[in-house]
Amino acid sequence: MYMQHEGRLAAKIMGIFCSVALSATLASCSGSKPSDSASSAGDTMTGISAEGKPGQKPKVTFKTPLDFKDKAHEVIQKGDGEVVQDGDRLCVQDLALDSKDGKEIYSTWEGGHADCAILVDKEEIPAYYDVFKGQRLNSTIAIGIKDETSGKTGNSNSQVPSSYIMAITLVSKSKELTRAKGDKVSDVPSDLPKVTLDDKGKPSLDLNGYHPGNKLVVQTLIKGKGAKVESSQTVRAHYTGWLASNGKQFDSSWDRGKPTPFGLNQVIKGWTQGLTGQTVGSQVLLVIPPNLGYGSQSNDKIPANSTLIFVIDIIAAY
Repeated sequence: MYMQHEGRLAAKIMGIFCSVALSATLASCSGSKPSDSASSAGDTMTGISAEGKPGQKPKVTFKTPLDFKDKAHEVIQKGDGEVVQDGDRLCVQDLALDSKDGKEIYSTWEGGHADCAILVDKEEIPAYYDVFKGQRLNSTIAIGIKDETSGKTGNSNSQVPSSYIMAITLVSKSKELTRAKGDKVSDVPSDLPKVTLDDKGKPSLDLNGYHPGNKLVVQTLIKGKGAKVESSQTVRAHYTGWLASNGKQFDSSWDRGKPTPFGLNQVIKGWTQGLTGQTVGSQVLLVIPPNLGYGSQSNDKIPANSTLIFVIDIIAAY
């Protein structure tokens, strides 16, 4: 999609999956080729264990300093919940420990908010697909990280060590939506562009004689029953975009066959403002004036000062 920082706007933490960098977010790596990274999860660790009730914050112990190969892993606590299957979206709690002295350097357990960014899909997490698939919920998996680019955590001013252990506990799972799902909105203004959907859910647009103004238009077409989207989250969405001047499509995730993840703080303002507060499962029509889109910027598909129309299915938010 033609957004600021276009592409796989999933976070940096997947040096385990793409690049783990001590963050609360385990993001998708849908741009990676399985052959590029599948071998990185092949090494296992030894000498590390966990105690405590499965599904609660584990007490992780190991003899220090612990040496391991980068991205090596070990299941250190077997879970007692449902089996993780292909296509599940996992919510996890993270715990990071310095491999040199065993001290805790990061934890999401105290915040009460699980991170739901892991999609168990070969294209999304090629290196760790086989590690997660088949585990039971409440399992804890340790992954060793040697991070030469480590910086500061978001929680303190202390430096993140270059070698640490991520203990990831699988706390819940759900099946990701494939399209908007909820209640169809019945009172859509009649003067807006008309949207029709094909059998798979891809939208088509009829301008319906519409003449856009200079303000953002946000119209929910399907009201999803999921959680509200926050401006700080990453959203995974199916979308199609058209030029308001002539109704010509310039981009569509539907044509690529899969939803696209992006950070709401890294996209054009019209998306940030229009999707914040919407609910997961919703389908939203946005009419975005140039000042909230790309302004005077242009490319071969979007002329300068274009008003843009999007229909967006919110598949997930994390």
